[in-house]
Amino acid sequence: MTANEESIRALREALKISPDNAPLRIHLADLLNASAQYDEAEREFATALTLSPGNETAKVGLAYSCYQLGKYSQALVIVEDLVKQAKPPAKALIIHSRLLLNDGEVEKARQAYARGTEIDPSVKDSGLHERLGLTEKPIVNSSDHDRSAVTFDGRLKNFVTNEDADDHSTFVDIEKSDINFANVGGMDDVKEQVRMKIIYPLENQEMFKQYGKKVGGGILMYGPPGCGKTFLARATAGEIKANFMSVGINDVLDMFIGESERHLHEIFESARRNTPCVVFFDEVDALAASRHDSRKSGTRQTINQFLQELDGVDTSNEGVLILAATNAPWHLDSAFRRPGRFDRIIFVPPPDQKARADILRLTLKGKPVENIDYDFLAKKTDKFSGADLFSVVDHAVEAKLSQAMKDGVPKPISTKDLENAVKNVKPSTAEWFATARNYALYSNQGGTYDDIVKYMKL
Repeated sequence: MTANEESIRALREALKISPDNAPLRIHLADLLNASAQYDEAEREFATALTLSPGNETAKVGLAYSCYQLGKYSQALVIVEDLVKQAKPPAKALIIHSRLLLNDGEVEKARQAYARGTEIDPSVKDSGLHERLGLTEKPIVNSSDHDRSAVTFDGRLKNFVTNEDADDHSTFVDIEKSDINFANVGGMDDVKEQVRMKIIYPLENQEMFKQYGKKVGGGILMYGPPGCGKTFLARATAGEIKANFMSVGINDVLDMFIGESERHLHEIFESARRNTPCVVFFDEVDALAASRHDSRKSGTRQTINQFLQELDGVDTSNEGVLILAATNAPWHLDSAFRRPGRFDRIIFVPPPDQKARADILRLTLKGKPVENIDYDFLAKKTDKFSGADLFSVVDHAVEAKLSQAMKDGVPKPISTKDLENAVKNVKPSTAEWFATARNYALYSNQGGTYDDIVKYMKL
């Protein structure tokens, strides 16, 4: 039994003796939240609020439980009341930021997050921070183009105005990546393919022009989730010291007719003005799904606009390097795979043994460790994705913190700690390969999925 479980058991026993003790019940609910027992936590917070109706801690805890349970409406009602206060709880603002982000209100989500972390820096959430597209260091705009810019939590916002859009404007984010291929564990074959398609043409433009090869084009990366496709795209920009734009679904899709196409055009125009520029489209299948599967004409129009921008019909894409990632390449419209678009399709498999060891080293860097046998752990984590390995380290850290809280003495992470953590994490790639196997065997007429066939030894 873990220290957390022991504490929960002890608090339950105490509440049998003192059932109307609101602080005790809130403490129990907090521990239940920390143990991901959100249903029980919700009930305990609700009971605590009947005992202490205005208790702010209980309200924040209840909102968090509701959020984790997918009860977004209930969570929103609670936090909206809390954030209206003159001194709102920092944790309530973070929950509010998550809810706003879920609804596509990215800028409002950033504002709520910035306000919360300003009130209490300890509530910073690295995962949410990244999802909001924030960086720690300010970026200086060195471009001579005429455009307005503001800094937000250290990130430069470049507003791109479309003169034909009835004076409406939107923004895209342009940044400089602070990582390169040295920060990417393993993936040597994938990195070499990216070098051949993107890096070498940029570094040897004259030589490539002699062969009629332009600097630009697109690469589509596919594979199971959590294997580093997004990280590789950012590292590619850092490797060639190019501008980097990360484009998500919310940056493009709009409920109003014609707006999604306008957003796409503005994103490409911004990239063309800031060459060399790597533009990364995450979950591109959501923007480029097969038109045969698209029932709405608006969706087909967005896909057609995307194809037109990739082709550079009205403006050259010289120096614009397009990277895209998908977990479901079989849903992508075949037109995107034609030459000049995403003409290089790269399979990004789970990291091999050497890469797993490298990822563990990078993830544990800066943490207190002792005599870690990385090769031994790499053998134990076959088929684990990069995200799975991060989870292993996270489990080990949590167990070590729990032990330190109990003993009062922090101790370094050992190989045994990580081996125990491996037992609590299952590789997340199995489900993806089960689906991919069917496509590789029965829908591979053009050889698109030969890499999957080779990897799975079908």
